[in-house]
Amino acid sequence: MAREKRRIKKIDNITARQVTFSKRRRGIFKKADELSVLCDADVALIIFSATGKLFEFSSSRMRDILERYNLHASNINKVMGQLSPYQQQVEDCNLSRLSQEVEDKTKQLRKLRGEDLEGLNLEELQRLEKLLESGLSRVSEKKGEFLMSQISSLEKRGSELVDENKRLRERVVTMEMAKTMALKEAVETESATTNVSSYESGAPLEDDFSDTSLKLGLPSWE
Repeated sequence: MAREKRRIKKIDNITARQVTFSKRRRGIFKKADELSVLCDADVALIIFSATGKLFEFSSSRMRDILERYNLHASNINKVMGQLSPYQQQVEDCNLSRLSQEVEDKTKQLRKLRGEDLEGLNLEELQRLEKLLESGLSRVSEKKGEFLMSQISSLEKRGSELVDENKRLRERVVTMEMAKTMALKEAVETESATTNVSSYESGAPLEDDFSDTSLKLGLPSWE
């Protein structure tokens, strides 16, 4: 069942009017921001409340947008002053056509967001559904490409980490082998030094034995 359109008129209750103003102001600023992001457009809004308070929104610097507007308006006024009645009529028709295109595109954008669907027949809803499915398919395809790129990058990084880990292991093994060889050489050197010392200290034993034999009157082995 179609929802009945609400009649637009001034709100008499001051409190309700202020609440509505606040909600609608935030809503229109949000729509302006979305329009700027989705369509890459420069948007500027200036609102004066009933009490004269200023509210403004701009997608870029407000001063830059106003300067562009003033320049554009000045150029239009100059051109308009030079147009013939026929040219003026053509310009008015073009302006009306462009305004209608903007309104149609705005309505289409709102329908794509699931808004203002009341009054659409079955064929229009099916056409909108196919359009959304096509857009969703392209989004899914782009998402898949992005995920595959991320996976490929992670696999490459994983392979690099495996190779780096292998090199570190080989380096550790080489260092351990060098350490073992150095320790072995140190032990062998110490052992050789000990044997030489023992040999040098044991050489005079034969002379001591001969002297003892002579003192005791034992026969000499020579």
